[in-house]
Amino acid sequence: MDQTSLSTAGWNLRQSYANLPKEFYSHQKPDPVKDPGMVLLNSPLASTLGLDFDDYEEKVLANLFSGNELPPGSDPISQAYAGHQFGSFTLLGDGRAILLGEQVTPEGNSLDVQLKGAGRSLYSRRGDGRATLASMLREFLVSEAMHGLGIPTTRSLAVVTTGEPVYREQVQAGAVLTRVASSHIRVGTFEYASQYLGKESLKALLDYTIQRHYPEAAQDENPGLAFFHQVLNQQAALVASWMGVGFIHGVMNTDNMSIAGETIDYGPCAFLNTYDPGTVYSSIDVQGRYAFGNQPKIAHWNLSCLASALLPLFHEEKEKAVSIAQDALNAFPFRFKEHYAKAMGRKLGLKERRDGDDSLISDLLQIAEEQRWDYTHTFLFLQGDMPGGKLQGSELPAFQAWYRRWNARVTGDGIPLSEIQRAMQSHNPKIIPRNHLVEATLSQAVQGDIGSLYRFLEVCQNPFETGKYTRLFQEVPDSQWERGYQTFCGT
Repeated sequence: MDQTSLSTAGWNLRQSYANLPKEFYSHQKPDPVKDPGMVLLNSPLASTLGLDFDDYEEKVLANLFSGNELPPGSDPISQAYAGHQFGSFTLLGDGRAILLGEQVTPEGNSLDVQLKGAGRSLYSRRGDGRATLASMLREFLVSEAMHGLGIPTTRSLAVVTTGEPVYREQVQAGAVLTRVASSHIRVGTFEYASQYLGKESLKALLDYTIQRHYPEAAQDENPGLAFFHQVLNQQAALVASWMGVGFIHGVMNTDNMSIAGETIDYGPCAFLNTYDPGTVYSSIDVQGRYAFGNQPKIAHWNLSCLASALLPLFHEEKEKAVSIAQDALNAFPFRFKEHYAKAMGRKLGLKERRDGDDSLISDLLQIAEEQRWDYTHTFLFLQGDMPGGKLQGSELPAFQAWYRRWNARVTGDGIPLSEIQRAMQSHNPKIIPRNHLVEATLSQAVQGDIGSLYRFLEVCQNPFETGKYTRLFQEVPDSQWERGYQTFCGT
């Protein structure tokens, strides 16, 4: 396969990240794989990118998305960064990911195209640079489900098998995921620049990131501070959207926090079933640092790491810079509360925020926790879409009293409850990637039944619709299965 043949697919790649100082990356070609095979191709996403693979044979595409062949215009690199992992700072980098470049879409947007699991790099340390098929299918499935839910996220273009084994707890099939993102710049990228490269390189990274993501910040008298405020607001909105659908990221290290405000790195992620703020599924989060209810405060903590890295660019005097950073950080709880109130208000049919709404939300969640209600079903019940029409325990006095408060609140302007409930339907998903169904689907797909994954993906990409699969995908696991469920990073 030559470069000319690939050029007809619509590739329009550039590599602006390589204009940064050389310490930010290393040139790195993907390691060839033995026998690549296509598993998944996201044709709608390809179309958005301006790519058309309809005329290409599967073997050609498998070579392309495995990294055995490179698209025209690519300049493969691996990015250097650092990060706080479970609170401890360490030097990191793309240990198994290679950035081919940025695809300029027909609309003029620049989106990173990255191969994940493409082999060892300068930053691999003791890692093998590879990825398992199950973990790459999980990222494909959950990232596309998050996109369907309207939550900012990296996306998945393709998955290919490598024809080679990967050694984890067990021997598993190897795979490569093609990931698309607004960028792969992380909080940890700024920590790396601040800790190891100095002020000049830190300023170069800031200027590049502002130009790429927050160009309006360049016009501010303090661009670094304006940039920080933008990132803080994006993160507050992102985590509020996670909380609204019961998403648990599982490993909110600073190297997994995108500056662009997208959900990134779907390792031990999962979705809440029974409402419990202390829920943890990740096998490596033994202290519960990244529990569902901790996610807002962890985002705040991560932003403090970003602020610390940016101190030299806030002000030349350190004491003044720290004061500026602290003032900026103090805005996070208020910004998160605003975004969370909006997200939860839409779920409850509240048209605008009023006094008493915060307690209306918190009181419902307290009842849901006490009754061990399914988080998704709680809101479906309120909008009249509960499977079977009943929520066990909804007849109890505490909930009945709450329901009367809510009914009076949402119908207080003379709008019928039925109309309120119709409006709620576009904010309360009927379908989420239930953990037990994700595991069953991945197990079937790894064994060769990829059709089951396509069917699951189809309904997860349309989570607010009622279709023929609705009853199946609203099933909840039995409590014994749920208590024993764990997720793993796949590295």
